[in-house]
Amino acid sequence: MSGLEGKVAVVTGAGRMRSIGRPIAVELARAGCDIVLTGTGRPKDRYPDDEKAAGWGDIESVAEEVRALGRKALPLISDVSDLGAVQTLADQVLAELGRVDIVVNNAGAARGEDRKPVVDLEVADWRTVLDVNLTGTFLMSKVFGRAIVDAGNGGSIVNISSIAGKLFSPNTAAYAASKAGIQALTAVMSGEVARAGVRVNAICPGIIDTFRMDDIGRGPSGTSSSTPASPWAVPARARTSPTWWCSCAPTRARGSPASPTTWTAAPSSSTEIGQVAASPASSGSSVASGAATAVWRRRCWRRRATRDKA
Repeated sequence: MSGLEGKVAVVTGAGRMRSIGRPIAVELARAGCDIVLTGTGRPKDRYPDDEKAAGWGDIESVAEEVRALGRKALPLISDVSDLGAVQTLADQVLAELGRVDIVVNNAGAARGEDRKPVVDLEVADWRTVLDVNLTGTFLMSKVFGRAIVDAGNGGSIVNISSIAGKLFSPNTAAYAASKAGIQALTAVMSGEVARAGVRVNAICPGIIDTFRMDDIGRGPSGTSSSTPASPWAVPARARTSPTWWCSCAPTRARGSPASPTTWTAAPSSSTEIGQVAASPASSGSSVASGAATAVWRRRCWRRRATRDKA
């Protein structure tokens, strides 16, 4: 038993065929959840070639996968960056499924013209990334968090951040700021809703081989052509860890920016994500408690000070 049987999970950004959201949604359904899938309603002429060839139907296709597992699926078009749209989404979910227990904030802005130096970054590109990635996570957490708290049954919010929110690489100002903001939002909110039995955690994956990476180019054996020594994780491995965070197992873990080893691009990592999920401390990540964020910050500052001295 997963502890998730009969619960309702909302997964945003779940329509892409090669994505993080799709395997998370399917695995939550396999664990016993009814699933709400959100997407932007992107036109089919913007689908990647492999989705066109497969006759992919975005969130409708993922809904079919969920139903094939014997669970209810509710695919809905929504804009996470708009408060009115998020409130309408919550009203629809509660009206049709009667409850909400889990929110996975996975929706993210498409990779675009924001990957450039700050001095060259257009304000519109900055706002697009921040509006979807950070404001979208805030609005979903605000509206659905209120519904979960008011229901009084506890629950879980899992925010998909990124290792970029810790590394701060050049030419990623908008993306890194949005993901670092998600980590801060997670840590703050976790302390606010803990007494209501609601856990809030963030997961910080490294490079995942999804449609977003199509413009980078792939080297041999599934490696990035820009970092050939770093094999990418595959989306299928992304499914188990979020399911663990959504379950009743990590009752004392909250506010944590977890970085499971198999989600990073570390070439030495061979641990299956299922093993990390079963024993999160083995990943070497800060996943112990709400205080983990402060511990992680101190470690970062010590590393930076050592590097500067060298």
